Amino acid sequence: MKLIVISSCHNEEKTIGEVLDRVPKKIPGITSIDKVVVDDGSTDNTVEVARKHGATVIQNGQRKRVAYCFQVAVEYALEHGADIAVNIDGDNQFDATEIPLLVEPILKGEADFAAADRFTDAKTGKFRRLENMPVSKYIGNLLGAWIVGKMSGQKFADVTCGFRAYNRKALLHININNKFTYTQETFQVMAAKNLNIKSIPVTVRYFQGRKSRVVENIPVYVFKSALNIMKAFRDYSPFKFFGWLGAVPFVPGFFCLLFVGIHYINTQSFSPYKFVGGIGVYLVSLGLLSWLIGAFADILNRVLHNQEKIMYYAKSIYFDKKRKE
Repeated sequence: MKLIVISSCHNEEKTIGEVLDRVPKKIPGITSIDKVVVDDGSTDNTVEVARKHGATVIQNGQRKRVAYCFQVAVEYALEHGADIAVNIDGDNQFDATEIPLLVEPILKGEADFAAADRFTDAKTGKFRRLENMPVSKYIGNLLGAWIVGKMSGQKFADVTCGFRAYNRKALLHININNKFTYTQETFQVMAAKNLNIKSIPVTVRYFQGRKSRVVENIPVYVFKSALNIMKAFRDYSPFKFFGWLGAVPFVPGFFCLLFVGIHYINTQSFSPYKFVGGIGVYLVSLGLLSWLIGAFADILNRVLHNQEKIMYYAKSIYFDKKRKE
C-alpha cells in the first residue's frame, strides 16, 4: 500500500520543514510513504525548505489558490500510484504524527474518506468551538455540516477541515468545480456518492494571528462559502433543493388562498381581499414552478451521475495505465 502525503503551501518556509519531518516514516499496513508539496507561487524559501526535508515539489509558477492546488495534488497522487492520499496544511496547524489516525479506518476497509474533526474533543467527545478560530469559519462550517448532513442522512461535526485521507476510489470521484476552496465541495461529493465517511477527532492549533490562505476577507468568504455549498446542494440533491425553494413561496401563498376561499364561502364575495388572492395565486404559482424545475433538474441529475460514472471509469483506466508506465 502506497501513501502519498501532500501539502499545499504559500509562503510557509517557517513551518513546512517541521510538518514534513513529523510525517511518520513507517505506518503499519503501508509499504511506502512519499511526501509532496504543491507550491502555490511562494515568494519565500518554501520550495527550498520542502526539498531539503525530503519532499517532491510541484510548482504552480504563480498563485492559483487552494482549490487548484488540491486538484493538482489529486492528479499527482493518482498518476503516481497512491493507494491512499493524505492532505495536510503546511502551517503546522495539525500534528502530522496523527496521520495514522486517518489512515487506519481506510486500511481496515471502514472508510473511503477519513476527515479530521477539529470540533469534537477526542477525550470527552463533546463539541467545542476552537480558541482563536474566526467566527466566519465557525459559522461556515456549521452551515456546511448541516447541508451535508441533510444530503447524506448522516451527522458530521466538521466539513471544512483540510486534514483528510482518501483511498483511491475516493480520489477518482473528485472533480473540483470552483477555484475558491475544495473542502466543502469535496465532502458533499463524498456524501452524494455514498462513500463511507469517517470523522476522526484530532489535535489542532488556531494560534493567534494566523492568516488563512482562504479567508482574506470575512464577508467575501462567508458569501462564497455559502454560494459553493448551495451550488453543490443544487447539483447533487436538486429535488430537495428546489423542493425547499418552492416551499418558501407556496406555503404562504396557500394560506392566502385558503383565507380568501373561507372569506368567499362566508360572504359570497372576494372583496375586500382580492389583492390577497392575487398574491396567493402568484406565490403558489412560483412554488409550483420551482417544483417543476426541480423535477427536470432531478432528471438531469441522473444524467450527471451517469456522466460521472463514465468519467470515474475513464480516469481509473487512464491513471492505472500511468501507474504502470
